[in-house]
Amino acid sequence: MDPVNTINPSPDESRASGSLIGISQRTPPANLQAEQALLGAILTNNRAYDRVSDFLTGAHFANEVNGVIYDAISRRIEAGLLADPVTLRAEFENSDVLSAVGGTGYLLKLAGAMVGIINAADYGRAIHDAWVRRQLIDIGEDVVNTAFGSTTGMTGVDQIAAGEEALFRLATEKGQDGGFLAFDKALAEALDVAEQAFTRAGDVVGLTTGLRDLDKKTGGLHPSDLLILAGRPAMGKTALATKIAFSAARALMREAQEGPPGTQPKGSVAIFSLEMSAEQLATRILSEQASVSGERIRRGEIGQREFDRFVQVSRELSQLPLHIDDTPAISLSAMRTRCRRLARTKGLSLVVVDYLQLMRPSVGTRPENRVLEISMITQGLKALAKELSVPVIALSQLSRQVESREDKRPMLSDLRESGSIEQDADAVMFVYRDQYYLQQRQPKETSFDSQDKYQTALEEWQRKMDLAHNRAELILEKQRHGPTGTVHLFFEGEFTRFADLDMVHDG
Repeated sequence: MDPVNTINPSPDESRASGSLIGISQRTPPANLQAEQALLGAILTNNRAYDRVSDFLTGAHFANEVNGVIYDAISRRIEAGLLADPVTLRAEFENSDVLSAVGGTGYLLKLAGAMVGIINAADYGRAIHDAWVRRQLIDIGEDVVNTAFGSTTGMTGVDQIAAGEEALFRLATEKGQDGGFLAFDKALAEALDVAEQAFTRAGDVVGLTTGLRDLDKKTGGLHPSDLLILAGRPAMGKTALATKIAFSAARALMREAQEGPPGTQPKGSVAIFSLEMSAEQLATRILSEQASVSGERIRRGEIGQREFDRFVQVSRELSQLPLHIDDTPAISLSAMRTRCRRLARTKGLSLVVVDYLQLMRPSVGTRPENRVLEISMITQGLKALAKELSVPVIALSQLSRQVESREDKRPMLSDLRESGSIEQDADAVMFVYRDQYYLQQRQPKETSFDSQDKYQTALEEWQRKMDLAHNRAELILEKQRHGPTGTVHLFFEGEFTRFADLDMVHDG
């Protein structure tokens, strides 16, 4: 083979082999005429700056000199000073910054290239769009170069996550389109929420949790909220979170079924199960809904009638807009990317994370300690809730200091790495079952010096067990938008099932 052609293949050969040679030789996207016209408009009428200042900076200009001039204009206008060719000439005449473009006379040329103030925003958008495309090219080159290289400690999957994270940063930083919201519009949005609460049956404005008393305290699950559900092992955190996720998905399906034929659910529920597999989680939901013990299912100790009910329920549940991702140790950036993809394709109404201590921060970040790492994760989950306007429920472990107290009911200080979790959360809930701890305290006959004392202690223990039987407490310790307190729930251990607890009966 000709060595020249090996190094510099022909265009036909490049196209046939999918070669990237030549791409880097293209001129990066830029709109120098728009840059000059915008600068001229601002220099002629400083009010044009107000139309672009909230999304444009000097770094967005392809021509470095134009960017320097724009930053100088920004400094003067932000300081309440006039920015025109005369005032800027005094700033640049002792500098060689403008030497490459002909000196301070370039400022007069810019003023002559002005556009009307009305068109200033359009030119600013054109400049910004060219910058975004240049950033995309840089990210693409980094992805290619990293893939060809052997970056220490980065697998192919890590490189994918790093690329996704870079794209996400570009997507979130590119616009800065938020800005102020007029108070009358904010009031209109608040009125819409109040109207929904007034017209909707019951006390639920947000997405239902499937638990009556919890919905009464919280009004349901609200967009942009980060809710922490914490507890010690064996308290039923996963079972309760699964109950909430299932109830939300069923509510979305029911709402779609009440619409015209063929209506699809307007959203879906995403569960990130870092501890249990998707199959184990599905078995739990099936066990609860079919009232068949999950333990008996795993051992095959079920009859034909139970199996038929199991199959029937599975067919019904398969229609629910419920999605499970059981990737272990998923990174925050990967989770965010998958949520955004699901929101775009199926709609997204709720995210459940089980549990946050098993997550990794975004690829490329190296927190100094575990507390900082958890802080980055909780801040990222709160940002995800706000970006996608969905509630996010994150499960959390509690520290072992709970076990050293006489009263085992959790407190906010029991949260592992509690500072950041408590700070970032809109609501913090603890699940607690007294029955679990009472079972471990059954009196032993050998601990008493007489049969009567033993019998008395045993009867007292049995009385407490009867009171705690099939009961659980959901302690709402923090709620940014409502009251706190304890919600009493029914818990059936055989099916790991939570439900409403009816403590008062008619008649």
